[in-house]
Parts: sequence; C-alpha cells; structure tokens
Amino acid sequence: MTIRSGRSQSRSTVVVLAVAGLALAGAMTAAAKTTTAPAADVVAAAAGVEDDGADCRVALPGSTPANSKLPDPFKRIDGTRVTSKSDWRCRRAETRELAERYVYGDKPAKPASVTGTVTSSAITVNVSENGRSASFSARVELPSGSGPFPAVVVLGGLGADTATIKAAGAAVINYDPIAVGREGTARGNKQGAFYSIYGSSSSTGLLMAWAWGVSRIIDVVEQSGGTILKADAMGVTGCSRYGKGAFASGVFDQRVALTMPIESGSAGVPAFRAVAGESGAQPLSSAYGEQPWLGDAFGSFTGNPNSLPVDTHQMVGMVAPRGLLIMENPHVDWLGARSGSVAALAGAEVYKALGAGDNITYWSDVQDGTHCASRTEWRTPLQQNIQKHLLKTGSAAGTFRISSRKAGNLAEWRDWQTPTLSGGTTTTTTTTTTSTSTSTSTSTSTTTSTTTTTTTPPAGGCTASASVNQWTGGFVATIRVTAGSAPVNGWTVTVALPAGSSVTNAWNANRSGNSGTVQFTNVSFNGSIAAGQSTEFGFQGTGAGSGISPACAAR
Repeated sequence: MTIRSGRSQSRSTVVVLAVAGLALAGAMTAAAKTTTAPAADVVAAAAGVEDDGADCRVALPGSTPANSKLPDPFKRIDGTRVTSKSDWRCRRAETRELAERYVYGDKPAKPASVTGTVTSSAITVNVSENGRSASFSARVELPSGSGPFPAVVVLGGLGADTATIKAAGAAVINYDPIAVGREGTARGNKQGAFYSIYGSSSSTGLLMAWAWGVSRIIDVVEQSGGTILKADAMGVTGCSRYGKGAFASGVFDQRVALTMPIESGSAGVPAFRAVAGESGAQPLSSAYGEQPWLGDAFGSFTGNPNSLPVDTHQMVGMVAPRGLLIMENPHVDWLGARSGSVAALAGAEVYKALGAGDNITYWSDVQDGTHCASRTEWRTPLQQNIQKHLLKTGSAAGTFRISSRKAGNLAEWRDWQTPTLSGGTTTTTTTTTTSTSTSTSTSTSTTTSTTTTTTTPPAGGCTASASVNQWTGGFVATIRVTAGSAPVNGWTVTVALPAGSSVTNAWNANRSGNSGTVQFTNVSFNGSIAAGQSTEFGFQGTGAGSGISPACAAR
C-alpha cells in the first residue's frame, strides 16, 4: 500500500508501508475523508487551483480484484461510499492517484519557477526545477472587441472550430504539444520540454506531459495580470490524439473551466473495458504501442483492462462539476465511439450526484464521417458552452445526443447505483433514447420532472419500481426488477400506460404491444436474479409516463 499526500509540494514523496503499517494507512485514509471543502465549493465552476485535493492523503491499494464492470466512482479505496458532496473532493483525489499510477503516469506539481509573457499574439513559458530548465511558446489569436478575453487552448491547432470560438467571444491559444512531449520516441528516451525537466526515462506518458504544458500556460496567464486573457475562464480542446491530450488536460487541472475533447478514441474518453470488446475500435495494445501517449505502467493492462482499478468514466467524473463537451464520430469504428458513450453516460452520473447534470454535453449524432471535420451539428453546443462556462453569460443545459450507430448501454457496464449526496441542491437529468439518437438534457426551456415509484419486495417472487423522466411530449422510464427472498429465473413486468401514450423503443427487455397494457419480459442475460438483487431495463415513450406503476411476476 502506498500513501501519497502534499501535492502542493514535491510529488516525489512516496512512503511504502510494510504489513505492520496497515493500521497507519487506515488512519491516514480517514484523515483524507475529514479534510473537506464546503459543499458550495464542490459545485462551483472552475477551481482557483490546479488540484484542490492536494492535501488529501490517499492510501493506494497494493492490488485490486478484477472487475468486468466499470468501477464504482463513488466507492472509496477503503470500501465505503461517499455520502455528501463535500466528500467528493478527497474521493476525486483518490481517483486522480489511481489514474496517474495505472494509466497516465505522474503529473508533477507546479515547478519551482514558472515565468513568461502574454501578449496579444503570443505566450512564452519558461520553467525551472531542480537545476533544469525548459521553454516553449504558443500563438494567440484574439476575437474582436475589447479584452480581457476568455481563452481556449487548442492542442496542435486541431480541435473545435476556431472561427466559432472567436465568434463566440473567446481567444484562441494555439499550443504545440509536441514541443512539450515529442512523438516518435522510445519510452525510455522521451523528449520535449517536460522530459528536459523530469528526465527522458520518466514513466509519465505524452498525454500527461501535454496536460502539464497546458497547466504551465495557465500559470503564465495567471501571472500576467489579466489585462489580455482571463485566467479564470480557460478552456481546452483538441481532436484525435490531441483530443486525448485535451481530455487529460481538463481532467488534471481544475482551473480549466471547459474541456472539449473531439474524436479522442482509445486512450481518450472511451472506456478501456468497453474498447476491449468493441468491434473495430483501436485495441488498447495498439493505442499503447503507437506512441508513448499513456504512462508506462498501462502496458500491464492492455490485454486485461478488467484488472484496472480505474476507468475513463471516472476521469469524466473528475472534470465535474466543470463544463465538459465531448464530441465523437460514430462513422469511424477505430475511434470507439460506442465505448465513448459508455464512459460519458457513466461519468454523467457523477455530474448528476453533484447537482451539475446540466454541465456535461455529449454529441455523436453527426452526419459527416470525416475524421476531425468541422461539423455544423457541433456549432451551437460549442457556442452555448463557451457562453455558459467561459463568458458566464449563458445558461443552456447540457444534452446527450448519441448516434444509434454507436450507442452504449450503461446498464450493461455498471453494478452500482448513483447515490443521493447530501449538501446543496441537485439537478434533474433527462435521458432520451430513439432509433437515431440518445439524448440527455436538463433544460431551462423545457419542463422536465422525475418521479419514482417503489414497492417493497415480497417474501418470494419479484417487484418492479419505476423512475420516470418526463418532458413535454415524451418520457423515459427506467424499471428496476428486484427478486424477493428467493431467486428469480425469469420475469414479466406489466405496465399500464396512460391513454394516448405509447412505447417507441425499449432496451434490456422484450415487449409485447406499444400502448395500453404493455408486457416486458427478460432477455437472455438478465432473467436470473439472485435473492434480494436487482436488474434494470428501460423504455422510451411518447405522451405521459408519470405515475405508471409496474407490476412484476416471476416465471
């Protein structure tokens, strides 16, 4: 077991405990739980520091059991679950340590010296640490009008449409990540500004090195006095391998107010466990071997991602409650968009638990399959996210538009439920699945409501409970089937729909009929339920769904 703490100082302090020291590890883990921020701070926008969990003491496990399901993002390393929004700060710190240790490699804290300049056309960055120095620069493009301006860092000049960014009122910072972490090098001989400081044999991968570079740009903007660019209104974007880097940048720096990865593929947003089984998606071994993007330690998991104690949905959750706009391409199998939707859907549960469900948008419902194309479908959500999270002038709700070509099913990937966390207010997220897309939104212009009907399980047989997200003209119902004191080996759920309502789509169940009284029966993989355990299926409908009361019968 390894205990880490004190990120505000050097990240090199690692204490390895023998078995006799496990009691101390438990004590230090408990300390991490009690070092919390007020709930109001947890649901704020961008943090004022790179890592607000730097003081959380984290006891990393020596090993974890394999799990084919996505790990529970709300479950602490010690096995307990978070119960309040203020708990999330140190749970996030645990996730960060796991992600660094097993996936990306270590991201050092801010170096001893970071200096530079910001002008209307360029940013220079000079870094010194432990007697080593490195420098790099970025090009600045300002929008029309008078500053200071929010800004979006565009990795490699390839990301969200820069014309749209500037038209929305934000500056563009064109950052060349290759200057910080060079591609085409061997893992034992990495090159670039990051490795000039931390050594060419560093086990940290290029994605984290690129993210470190974004953080150093933000450092310089902070020091510049805010006359040209606003340090508290920074976004980051990139496409393809730069989408991977943009995602890592937003995950590991809480000063980034808006993270916008595009078509990031394997080693980006898509869930590692799902990628391994998605036909045509870039294999993890290929993503690991193509370039040293991921940390060296990830090589042990390319053939067995189920052994990873962390997955990318937890990285999505690490961005919460800040703005996140994920854009994916379902037309290119290699990009693993189905696995991307799985990670986004699971990570959105963290957003919802923190009361920030309207701060995440996912969009793969696009017509043009060209890789990294500038798409008209993304223009409006891009503008809305910039207005909301950078300019602070908008209030558009997040939305999920998942293409039916690559629609993941979260129910297949999790065996945990989203807790209701105490402290602060919450938001309602509406999920819509159609034959062409799946949408998740919390809208200020559309009235939405959520109702849950629950019954007590009988001594035998089964019960069913319904959670319904209702909006004008339609609804989505999630039905939970629970076995009583005896196992169930097949079930039928009967739902009497209100007059005028009809079912348009269903998942994880067979159905007979579309209106009136509709019966749903189990499919092959969810018919057997152990005593006291549950499974879920869902359906989308038109009309009213609120107040439905499903009845379950075991077969």
